[in-house]
Amino acid sequence: MPSLRQYFPILDWGRTYNRLALSNDLIAAVIVTIMLIPQSLAYALLAGLPPEAGIYASIAPILLYTIFGTSRALAVGPVAVVSLLTASALGQVAEQGTAGYAVAALTLALLSGGFLVLMGVFRLGFLANFLSHPVIAGFITASGILIATSQLKHILGVSAHGHTLPEMIASIFAHLNAVNWITLMIGTTATVFLFWVRKNLKASLLKLGASRLLADILTKAGPVAAVVATTVAVWAFGLADRGVKIVGEVPQSLPPLTLPGFSPDLLSTLLVPAILISIIGFVESVSVAQTLAAKKRQRIDPDQELIGLGAANLGAAFTGGFPVTGGFSRSVVNFDAGAETPAAGAYTAIGLAIAALFLTPLVYFLPNATLAATIIVAVLSLVDLSILKKTWGYSRADFTAVAATIILTLGLGVEVGVASGVAVSVLLHLYKTSRPHVAEVGLVPETQHFRNIHRHKVETDPTLVTLRVDESLYFVNARFLEDLIQKRVTNGCDVMNVVLMFSAVNEVDYSALESLEAINLRLRDMQVGLHLSEVKGPVMDRLSRSHFLDELNGEVFLSQFDAWRQLAKSHRSASE
Repeated sequence: MPSLRQYFPILDWGRTYNRLALSNDLIAAVIVTIMLIPQSLAYALLAGLPPEAGIYASIAPILLYTIFGTSRALAVGPVAVVSLLTASALGQVAEQGTAGYAVAALTLALLSGGFLVLMGVFRLGFLANFLSHPVIAGFITASGILIATSQLKHILGVSAHGHTLPEMIASIFAHLNAVNWITLMIGTTATVFLFWVRKNLKASLLKLGASRLLADILTKAGPVAAVVATTVAVWAFGLADRGVKIVGEVPQSLPPLTLPGFSPDLLSTLLVPAILISIIGFVESVSVAQTLAAKKRQRIDPDQELIGLGAANLGAAFTGGFPVTGGFSRSVVNFDAGAETPAAGAYTAIGLAIAALFLTPLVYFLPNATLAATIIVAVLSLVDLSILKKTWGYSRADFTAVAATIILTLGLGVEVGVASGVAVSVLLHLYKTSRPHVAEVGLVPETQHFRNIHRHKVETDPTLVTLRVDESLYFVNARFLEDLIQKRVTNGCDVMNVVLMFSAVNEVDYSALESLEAINLRLRDMQVGLHLSEVKGPVMDRLSRSHFLDELNGEVFLSQFDAWRQLAKSHRSASE
């Protein structure tokens, strides 16, 4: 049973499910469902798919995550960044509106789901660590700008195109003479209204004496109000006949059973985008899940989250959807609304299924401009250009990673942007670790502590050099330490012993071992002793499996103070 509960978390929280949890989950589900209906339609539009695909992608995936996921508040479904990545990937293989485009979306969800499940089974969640926070922040900021810009064509009522910011702006300006002014008025009004709802409606309702729950529900229903008002206006005044583009007919049915494409060419083309979507979606999802879990002193299992999100994407692949992940805004709403268990997601799926069966005819006259306004208001909250100022003040390397990610994402597209961001992060890490911080340390008077001789007043000995290595040693930085020691002991000094203080060294790879052996031989020829101090157990175990310790022309000391006490000439003289 413990192993079953590990892979089916529903068996864990389901055993203690009670009436109070049911009540809280139902309330949360109602609020999230109200919010998700217009969002799901809008994100399908962003992905270049029919609006019903957004609803389909929010039913089976949520149910599957309820069974396999570990977060009690995460709301799974279409999200802005993943929808943008989907549109970018599918644009390489098919044209929007064709059957091939829809099949490619299913295939992308299949590949993404399969990759996530494999990562979960083999416990490879650590791979997501290659996306550093600065890269993620830069990518999400750039994506928010791209998404908002891509929706301006729907606000203006023109047929602009492009996948990068320069392309989109150039295309929009080229079509300004074709602006539909009625569409522009609808889109602008909806955008202003939604911004007002997000910023001011809840506070206004609370001042008028409304309960917090009612204020929450009405605030989250803001997009629904915009949908209803603009749909009625388009229907009542026949605006569709005057050039206002509308959603049109949406099938009145539950998600159909669908089959992804298995063409080798299609699979190979979509494999890399699927991996990027999987990792980015997982990082976004698990960050939200961990944050919300910590607020209730709960925990999530990142590797099981991979399986849960993978199952959700596989569900989308076979029920007419597209790639999904845990959404930030929906999850926060779900949490604030009082969701106790993942069952809240299942009830949300039921609500969406009812909407798919009975409410879809009501959105026939829904203008695309309103959905675009919904997307713009949602994604602009993701744009955080202050990250540039923060990283500039804290770390120029992180600033470089953020700036490169933003510029390349805006200029070359989302896939190139995130791949370049990862590459820049890895290269910067390799550069920093290739020149590790190595401090020459001395004894703090009347203590057994050692500190940097350039930062503190410490005791030193002309015959003894102690170097504290503040980085693990591996192939990238092995020669750096070798050169540094050579320079330090060949400067016309009276050094008789060198101690490498290994308190911060967690690993020594084979290349670094060979460098240590070279240092040892070189110092032996110079009649200078090489010693180690404060070597960690795992590092010592690995060194013991080599010949290095047998050939070491010095000693390994338990503490740096022991080394000082035995090797420092001034200390020995004082003792005598």
